[in-house]
Amino acid sequence: MSHKKKGHSLLEARIIRRALIDSLIKLDPRNQVRNPVMFVVEVGSLLTTLLFVRALFVKGTESPGFILGISLWLWATVLFANFAESVAEGRGRAQADALRSSRRDIQAKKLSRPDREGTISTVASSQLKKGDHVLVEAGDIIPGDGEVVVGVASVNESAVTGESAPVIRESGGDRSAVTGGTQVLSDWLVIRITANPGETFLDRMISMVEGAKRQKTPNEIALDILLAGLTIIFLLATVTLLPFSLFSVKAAGQGSPVSATVLVSLLVCLIPTTIGGLLSAIGIAGMDRMIQANVIAMSGRAVEAAGDVDVLLLDKTGTITLGNRQATEFIPAPGTDARALADAAQISSLADETPEGRSIVVLAKEKFGFRERDIHALNATLVPFSAQTRMSGVNLDSREIRKGAADAVEEYVNRQGGNFPSDIRAVVNDIAREGGTPLVVAEGKKVLGVIRLNDIVKGGIKERFSELRRMGIKTVMITGDNPLTAAAIAAEAGVDDFLAQATPEAKLKLIREHQAGGRLVAMTGDGTNDAPALAQADVAVAMNTGTQAAKEAGNMVDLDSNPTKLIEVVEIGKQLLMTRGTLPTFSIANDVAKYFAILPAAFIATYPQLEALNIMGLSTPQSAILSAVIFNALIIIALIPLALRGVAYRPMGAGLVLRNNLLIYGLGGLIVPFIGIKLIDMIITFLHLA
Repeated sequence: MSHKKKGHSLLEARIIRRALIDSLIKLDPRNQVRNPVMFVVEVGSLLTTLLFVRALFVKGTESPGFILGISLWLWATVLFANFAESVAEGRGRAQADALRSSRRDIQAKKLSRPDREGTISTVASSQLKKGDHVLVEAGDIIPGDGEVVVGVASVNESAVTGESAPVIRESGGDRSAVTGGTQVLSDWLVIRITANPGETFLDRMISMVEGAKRQKTPNEIALDILLAGLTIIFLLATVTLLPFSLFSVKAAGQGSPVSATVLVSLLVCLIPTTIGGLLSAIGIAGMDRMIQANVIAMSGRAVEAAGDVDVLLLDKTGTITLGNRQATEFIPAPGTDARALADAAQISSLADETPEGRSIVVLAKEKFGFRERDIHALNATLVPFSAQTRMSGVNLDSREIRKGAADAVEEYVNRQGGNFPSDIRAVVNDIAREGGTPLVVAEGKKVLGVIRLNDIVKGGIKERFSELRRMGIKTVMITGDNPLTAAAIAAEAGVDDFLAQATPEAKLKLIREHQAGGRLVAMTGDGTNDAPALAQADVAVAMNTGTQAAKEAGNMVDLDSNPTKLIEVVEIGKQLLMTRGTLPTFSIANDVAKYFAILPAAFIATYPQLEALNIMGLSTPQSAILSAVIFNALIIIALIPLALRGVAYRPMGAGLVLRNNLLIYGLGGLIVPFIGIKLIDMIITFLHLA
């Protein structure tokens, strides 16, 4: 299944057919009452229908044909609004169906203990529980969400991400998470199941992409309250027009009072039907655009927050740089042979599966011919890297070899009773100033030298950061490097600030400081050590390849596990907010033209002087009213593509956004109805429909 990027066309026949049926189902008042604006239109449609039936048997001042025309177009207004929501929901439902097709009950190899030597029993994947261990071999489908506890294998994740290129999954580190429904292509894995049936990541994805299950966001709720308030105000204002009209006719001794049909038409054109009909579709479409970017938002609130973000925390490795730092040089300390440095560096890196560690092994092999070494055959004890020590290494017989950040190794050497050479400190500073990453190697209390690692800043990333700066967003690079290295990379990449030697506590502190200043913070992460900061951030994008802890802490999951996706997430969020701002502007401006069409027509029989306000030159009061009602319905259909695709996004400041919004959608919303209503009036007059 490839749901990525391809998406679903707005005019896809299957979605349109389902949306047409759902539009009729949504006419149920119990459903319609959740949208106060459209509920009022539905009540008005029902009332004018009853007035039409009455006009067939009781002669009045209005013809049954006129009332029927108004009634039909009012019903069309409700149906068009339901259709917009149904199309948006249908796009999500189609993607949910595609995801369901990848979920199946398969036979799993359940292990009696968490290693390959355990007894295997075959069970259905639906019977697996959280904490169970399973063996998955080449060609097997992974039976459920989990974390790799033993092994390394190539996995095809196209069932989830839509990408055909395989990825590596291995125990430990930040590439240990696997998703049920994906397939192992080579080797084998022992996986600990991390979700019970019905609670898997795929289940959560399905519920998120189904628009019908989407809860309204605070922004939508606030807009709903505003629209409901405006509807009540205009309802009261319209109701008072009837006694006013009766009094005016009696006082003037001429004309006829305004009819119920005209009052209903006036009310429908006064209340914000355009935004009322499209608001839900806008919100659903915002989450749909996230899905098109292969990002699963756990709530609509997260999508909205992405649009308001003004601080981005970005990992250096894999986001700003290509991610694979390469060892390029061994620089020995005074009195140390380069071969001895390379020997110690390679031994300390044999168990290091990071690209940096592998590159050190390769460089030592190429430079000095060190080959065929096995960390287990050497009976060495691995000392793993941690964010606290910022070192790794091995203990081999009487040798203690450490490799890591300069200040961490200096502290280690001092504790051993040794001294950190000033020459090495100068080399470290030189490498850092040049944008490289220095790793210092020590054996016991003796510093052996420095390994130079080079980072490569991604092409085009500086321009992306410039765009973010124009949007008023501050970029902060997060790295475990020393301050000099971090400063050099930050300057080359063009970020606004950086946090060097970043520990989980430092990341959390930085986020809280920005939030205390009233700013919204977004960040990405994939490791367990990122979980506290992800939980604190306003927008937290966890990598799908990351640990379960990271995915549970985030409010979005990037199926592609691309850290730069955070920039795209922010742009989609801003597009959602801009769309939600432009359509009300257009809708309110629309009302001005509709006032000029209906108000003079409604009272011209009582006050002939109101003819001066008929600036559009509409033919008759009946055609004016019918034209406004028809335009009011058609404009919803015309704006559905805009609501679903969103307003075209361009990086710019808030002032320019407001100006363009008023010029394009405010002025456009003022002009278009004058043209549209006049054209409809001309057609109605030509066809003698009113």
